[in-house]
Amino acid sequence: MKDDDVIQWRFLTGNTLIAEINVTADRFTVYDDVLDGRFRDRLKLDNQTGSLTITNTTTEDTGDYKLEINSVEKFFILFVFDEISVKEGDSVTLDSDLTEMKDVDVIQWRFRNETTLIAEINKRVDRFTVYDDVLDGRFRDRLKLDNQTGSLTITNITTEHAGEYKLQINSVRKFFILLVFDEISVKEGDSVTLNSDLTEMKDDDVIQWRFRNETTLIAEINKRVDRFTVYDDVLDGRFRDRLKLDNQTGSLTITNITDEHAGDYVLAINGAKRSYKAFRVSVYDSVHCCGPTEAVI
Repeated sequence: MKDDDVIQWRFLTGNTLIAEINVTADRFTVYDDVLDGRFRDRLKLDNQTGSLTITNTTTEDTGDYKLEINSVEKFFILFVFDEISVKEGDSVTLDSDLTEMKDVDVIQWRFRNETTLIAEINKRVDRFTVYDDVLDGRFRDRLKLDNQTGSLTITNITTEHAGEYKLQINSVRKFFILLVFDEISVKEGDSVTLNSDLTEMKDDDVIQWRFRNETTLIAEINKRVDRFTVYDDVLDGRFRDRLKLDNQTGSLTITNITDEHAGDYVLAINGAKRSYKAFRVSVYDSVHCCGPTEAVI
């Protein structure tokens, strides 16, 4: 920052000032008690660059942010996703967090990058609608709207329902990522291939494979820059020399598997339309028979 810089960070719900730097006056301030204290103890200003860090994010932090440096403005949209994991055939309820809708509320549920409207409530005209014939009917007879809270339930889930969901209540937005797990059992020492279901990647595809709650990146393909990478030295090297990426489909093979590799794997494909696949891998030990009536496990 320069000696005459004045920097302001605003959360655009209510055009609320949440942080400010005045270099001339040597003043660095965070206003974390605004908006009922939702930012309390979670805002950190970098006193060299003016960048703002929000820690321990919640869905309440979703929204538009504005940075003003002297007369220059920069805008950010922050999406905070509530991640939900289910198995095929299960049901899941995406909660609106309302206890009761108001007479003026308009609620819309959208699937995949905010493009497809799948359910809508307009209390002003007393209309409750599910659009379950969209997207080749993948939601047909599976959507249920709660007419008191606006929450949406999806029944008998398949992998086609995995992805991003957006709830808009008037001007308030809430986001969900729904992961539908394909369960795979493999014997220790065998190999397993986690299929992307792609026949061929597109030139703008970015593919990421993560292990255990999406925290550890283990493989990545960026077709935009023609980069194919496996990160097999993470997690104390448990994947070392075991990961193989298919450079045409993005599928991932794990060889010589052990119980250290059991767990959840998530594939994110960020191309023209963002999509997700999830796998729950269990590893079982083989049974060696020692006689007609006993076995060692």
